[in-house]
Formats: sequence, structure tokens, C-alpha cells
Amino acid sequence: MTIEEWLGEENQLGMDIWAKKYCCENEDFEAWLTRISGGNEEIGAYIRQKKFLFGGRILSNRGLQKQNRKVTYSNCYVIAPPEDEIESIFDCAKKLARTYSYGGGCGIDISKLSPRGAKINNAAKETSGSVSFMELYSLVTSLIGQNGRRGALMISIDCSHPDVQEFIDLKTDLDKVTKANISIRIHEDFMEAVKENKDYLLHYTREVTGEVIEKTVNARELFRRIAETNWDYAEPGALFWDRITGWNLLSNTEDFVYAGVNPCAEEPLPAGGSCLLGSVNLAEFVENAFTDTAFFDFDSFKNCVQASVNALNEVLEEGLPLHPLDEQRKSVEKWRQIGLGIMGLADALIKLGITYGEAEAVGMCDKIGFAMADAAIAASAKLARDKGAFPACCVDEIMETPYFTANTTEKTRGLVSKYGLRNSQLLTIAPTGTLSTMLGISGGIEPVYANYYERKTESLHGTDVYYKVYTKIVENYMKQFEIKDDKSLPEYFVTAMTLDYRQRIDMQSVWQKHIDASISSTVNVPGSFTVEETESLYLYAYESGLKGITIFRDGCRRTGILNTKETKKVAAGEGLKRGDIILVTDDVVGKKRKLITGCGSLHCIALFDPHTGALLETYLSKGSTGGCNNFMVGLSRMISISARGGIDIETIVDQLNSSGSCPSYTARRVTRKDTSKGACCPMAVGNALMDMYNEMQAELAQRKKEEGSHSHKKAPKAKAVTEAETERMYCPECGEPLVFEEGCNICKSCGWSKCH
Repeated sequence: MTIEEWLGEENQLGMDIWAKKYCCENEDFEAWLTRISGGNEEIGAYIRQKKFLFGGRILSNRGLQKQNRKVTYSNCYVIAPPEDEIESIFDCAKKLARTYSYGGGCGIDISKLSPRGAKINNAAKETSGSVSFMELYSLVTSLIGQNGRRGALMISIDCSHPDVQEFIDLKTDLDKVTKANISIRIHEDFMEAVKENKDYLLHYTREVTGEVIEKTVNARELFRRIAETNWDYAEPGALFWDRITGWNLLSNTEDFVYAGVNPCAEEPLPAGGSCLLGSVNLAEFVENAFTDTAFFDFDSFKNCVQASVNALNEVLEEGLPLHPLDEQRKSVEKWRQIGLGIMGLADALIKLGITYGEAEAVGMCDKIGFAMADAAIAASAKLARDKGAFPACCVDEIMETPYFTANTTEKTRGLVSKYGLRNSQLLTIAPTGTLSTMLGISGGIEPVYANYYERKTESLHGTDVYYKVYTKIVENYMKQFEIKDDKSLPEYFVTAMTLDYRQRIDMQSVWQKHIDASISSTVNVPGSFTVEETESLYLYAYESGLKGITIFRDGCRRTGILNTKETKKVAAGEGLKRGDIILVTDDVVGKKRKLITGCGSLHCIALFDPHTGALLETYLSKGSTGGCNNFMVGLSRMISISARGGIDIETIVDQLNSSGSCPSYTARRVTRKDTSKGACCPMAVGNALMDMYNEMQAELAQRKKEEGSHSHKKAPKAKAVTEAETERMYCPECGEPLVFEEGCNICKSCGWSKCH
């Protein structure tokens, strides 16, 4: 089988993902399949049928240790929470760096750190607070590369911590903690105080000094602030901590404690904990799709679940020595967590003719979820029979947990009673964003996002690439039934933006009944969604038994990876031929910004078309303490030629924003807090250009309003520069054209000269 046969010749996006993210050194599909399956022919067959896929780290890294590559098979880890001392805080940063270098994402909780103002016995006299160290951990995440894959970090804090208000507001500054997701551990007593509009005590006791720091807040007001920031910034997320600790296989095990959650929050884990991920594609278990006789093949599904549990345990054994830290190897060996999940749920329901979110869909998910949990637990018990239970396994404690009793048949209970379990944690539902996109199916438990959308991928080609993707399930249905307009689709083709959020919560709630870990969940809501509705969503999620939730409101201040809107891009010179650049006339509008970067000051001048507001040229020069001037000149010339060649400013700035993070820039931002928006010089330039461009567009809009549309003159068509003009030489200092006089190239603008 070839990759084209596996993914479909028309699935260029999928093949790009496979080639850039998972394929190693130009291996073909068969070689790749042999490597990632580890010789397990049964799981290899399920992968061929697209019924199962390992998580991304396994698809990328399995077998590479034979090439002396230091890589891990685990997508995620939880680092031991830093203790309230400077050595532990920076030791945590060291552990993050080492884990990232092996390709793993991390979660940490900062609830043990002293709040702002606590007394300390050093030169500072009082601490800057727990939140202040988040920038350190974000910096570490940005500095450690992962071969085109960004490091991932989750930082959480307890809702009772006195710094929780500062934590909530932190990321309303879009330049702070840019490399981490943040979530709040929310407890039942807080939620009850919210419902009853009572005060809530924030408290912290510093063990070293005995100092007690307390603050009383109104629970409903604090909850409102969480909703407001989530509404506008898509963070912080909510972790309903009592549900997390009380609904799993270890809820009766006293020496087991969850230390935090992974970056996407689907995996609560102990200190040093790690999880191997894999997902079953539900869409491939629907027979007679799109017909009145469609049905879900439960027998085949349960066989696949059992094979997947076996395969993940094989990967666990093989990958045990490959974890970055000794504490991780010890934790994995003791608890043996795996994370089997699902993807393609929305596709499966469409194939069955069932409307996502309605009672029939909830009922079907309840049946599938129970079958999955029971089959996975049985498979782990059979592995315990053959290879032994996980070292910390206490059968009586496990069998008395509410989760276990609700998710097993009598036959499975008999197996566990006799043999125990090979794994302490079995099921999770991860986002599966890249995997599901590669296969052309819906991700996790999410509904279909939209009938079509543009997708931006940031790391596949080392640059941003835009794909216009028609949702595969919609495309297949329209082709099969020869439908030309998606408005003619049946009513069960619902999307994330048309779905009632309560129905979305209902779907997650029924799955959470059967998942012993957690579910990565982002509820997509339209731009018209209000703060009050956000509050209601959180309350409904809490009452429905979810372990975690966050929302993404269309049009909020954090741009999503998915976008259904086609925005008009203003570029210079419409209709230019390939290779043409436009001639810049003298009636341009100039704007200027002074930037502060890691090296000092930088001056940025931008020239805009007076009629359209399109960017035409840029001039950069360093201040007295700025960076390399030759670099600035080269960058400004490349920006200018791109703009004059018809490339819109959004694309130019998007490229500049992909430059990465500069250590000196980040260090100055942390120490002096005076840097311009961005993480390096090119990024700061891009942000400044976009700021000036938006200012230019606002001025044009105001001018049109004042003049009236009837008197507005049509903008003259840009003139392309002739071939003779493009052959002119330009000044390396300021970018202006050179003249040749007296045997020398001379710049009449800045005086630069070079004689021949």
C-alpha cells in the first residue's frame, strides 16, 4: 500500500502532514507502518483500515532510538509541582527543558508557591508571587526546539490560592506567557458559593515561616471574571478538580495523588506521570453508511479496543527507558498509564443518520462508551494475567470505585477480581487535531466544525501554509447523492457554530461517564455569544459532571487555527503578472514607529498607498544601541519587494511572526519590561507594520465617510515597474535607488557610495 492509497490521492493536506510530521527520512508507507506497529500485525491491520492510530509522538518517534535519537513516545508529562523555594522553582524549569528536548509536552501546577507579598528571608524581603514565575516556564517552552513542533505547556493554579485573580488576568496581556495554556482547579465548595452568591476564602500558609495569607472574595464575582476572560481570550480553562480526583480507577487509593494535567487537559497525572496516546476511529465501524440500514459494529469495535490496549502496552514497555527523567521512568513503571481515546465521532453519527447532540446521539454514545470502557478494562485484566498487574495495583480498592462499578460487566469484574489490572489508567479523549485532519475526519468528540474552512498550519513547511479544506464527510455525502449546494444537506449535518452549547456539553458528559482520565474539550461558540451565556455554560458543565471545559468564541482576541471567514486582503498592485513589482510614486503616506528590542532601539518607517492603504515600502534602522544594521536593511528591502510584488501585509506579517523567540529579547522583556510587542526583532517589526496599517485603514475609512461615497474617486491603477527599472541597483543602507556618477555608485538620499 502507498500513502496515496491509504489517505486518498486527493488528500494533499493529509499527505503533507504525514510526510512532514510522521515520516522519517523519506521512508515509504510500508516501512513507516512496520516501524510504528513494532511488528504487531494485528494493530498494523487496524492502522491500514484507518480504524486506529497511535498518538503523534509514537507515529513520529517509535524505533528512532535505534538511530541513537533521544526521543520519547509519550505526548505528555506532568512535572512534580515546584515547592516554595527558589531551588525547586528553577529545578522545575530544568525538568521542563529536558522533557521538551525529548519531544514531550508538560503540565505543572504552581499552587504550592507563595502568593505575591509573602515574607521571604532574602534581599527582596517579599516574594513577587507564584504568577511571576509563569514567564520563566513559558520562556523555557519557547527556547527548546522539537524539530518543527512547538513545546506545549499547561500551568494550573488552585481556585483558593490568593494569586488566583492575578492568574486569571495574566493572559489578557497577549504578550505574556505566550507558550502556555492556563487553567484553574475549581472545587465544589467554590461552585456552591457561586450558586449561593457567598464569599469565598482565598488562603495560603507558608510552611517555612508559618505566615498565613488570606483574602475574602465574592465567589460569584470571581466566577464572573473567569467567564469574562474566557469569553474574550479563550483562557483560563476550568478543571473541576473534585470530579477529576473522584471518578477514576484510583479514587480509593490513598497513596495516589494527581499532581496536574497535561497541556490539553485530557490527562490528569501524578508527579512524573506520563501517558501514551492512541485513538480509535469510530467512523470506520459504521456499516451501510448513509442508508436506513446503517448500524454500528460493536463486536468489531470491541476487538479493536482490545488490540489497541495491547499495542499501547507494548509501546509502554519499549519506551520505558526512553523517558527524559528518572522520576518519569519510576512513575510510569509504578502506575503504567495509557490513554486510549476516540476520533471521528461526528462522522460516525452522520453516517448513522443521527443528529449530534440530540437524545438519540447521547444514547448511542452511552452504548459505545460503555462498550469501550468494559473492553479496555477486560483487555488490561488479561494482560495482568499474562504479564502481571501494575506494581501499585490493589484490586479491592479498584473494584470499589464508582467508576469501575459503573463501567464493567459481570464477566469483566470476574477477570479483574482474579488477575488485577495491567494499567492504572486506560481511557482518555485527546484533541486528535493533526491525526483527524490527516485522515479527513472529525477530531475527538467534537462536532463537525464547519462544512468548509481555511486551515493554517504553522510547522509543516517551516512557514505558514493555508489550505482550503472541504469537510470530507460533507464532500462524500454530496458526491454520493449528487448534491450541489450544502444547503440541501439533511438536518443531521449540524456544525459547531449551529449547535446549542448545552447539547455539546451533553455529549461530553455522557462520554465522561465512561472515561477514567479526562477529555480535552473546547466548546466553539459564535461571536454573538455573551459573557452571561459563558457563565451559564460553565455552570451547566459543572452540573453535568464534566472534568474540564473551556470555550473558544469566534472573533475573540485569540485567533483560532480554524477560520470560516474569508477576509479581504489589501495588497499593492492588483492584477500584476508573475515577477512584476509596482512603481512607487511620491504621493505615499508615511508612518513611523520606534521599537524597543532585546538589543536596544529600532526605528521603523512604513510607506502606504494613499488610495488603498496597501503597504508599499519599509525602512528599518537601528538606534544608538540597536542590533545589526545590515540585517535591518536586508529585512526592510525584502519586506518592501514583497509588498511591491503584490503580497498582502497579513501574509508578510504572518511570516515575520514565525521567526521564533530571541533569548535577549525575552530576557529584556522579563527584566526591564519595556520591549515592543513580539518575541524577536522581525516579530516586533511585523506587529508595528500591522499597527500602522490598521491606523492607515482607519484613516481611509474616516476620509471616505467625510467625503461621501458619491464623491470618492476611484484609486488609480498601480503601474508595474519596467524591466529596465528592476535592474537598477539600490542602496544597501536605506534601500533608495543608486545613481552612477564619476565612476561611483552614489545614493542621493543617505550619501552612501562605492567606487569602481
